[in-house]
Amino acid sequence: MKLEMKDSPGQLVAALKPISDVGGNIIAVIHQRDPDIDGDTLNVQIVLELPKGRLDNLVSLLKEQGVKIQRIGEERLLYQRTVIMIGHLMHTDLSDTVDQIDSTGFAEVCELAMSMPAVNERSSSRITIKAVSREDMEAALAILRRVSQQKSLLLIEPLEDSA
Repeated sequence: MKLEMKDSPGQLVAALKPISDVGGNIIAVIHQRDPDIDGDTLNVQIVLELPKGRLDNLVSLLKEQGVKIQRIGEERLLYQRTVIMIGHLMHTDLSDTVDQIDSTGFAEVCELAMSMPAVNERSSSRITIKAVSREDMEAALAILRRVSQQKSLLLIEPLEDSA
């Protein structure tokens, strides 16, 4: 897991305790403070093992602690869909669009291919999303629909549905 939390005393312990509470085993914690970055958040990577069926509970507990889950990397993302987005993707902050999916904890953008014909012309992007369940995939697509509408982008979906 890659987590983002407040950079203040006790926050790392607050993020690690829920792992223990759900019966998880922490294998490694990677945390390095960058003295050149002047910010109030901190990124931590945690390698852990969890008993089957406890991840959703862990995600809920972490969110209760104010910890933002940036990425969960494991073999639980079983459902995949690919969509096309067309519009001024770079001008409307494509990284923000990707972050809105990745920050859910139940879905993530796993592939992104982009075509940009010229600076002032519309670009297109093929985006592949993976999610835990069909319901989570639908929630991720709902985020993309909302973002597309807010940013005046055309969303073409889905290109496939596979588990």
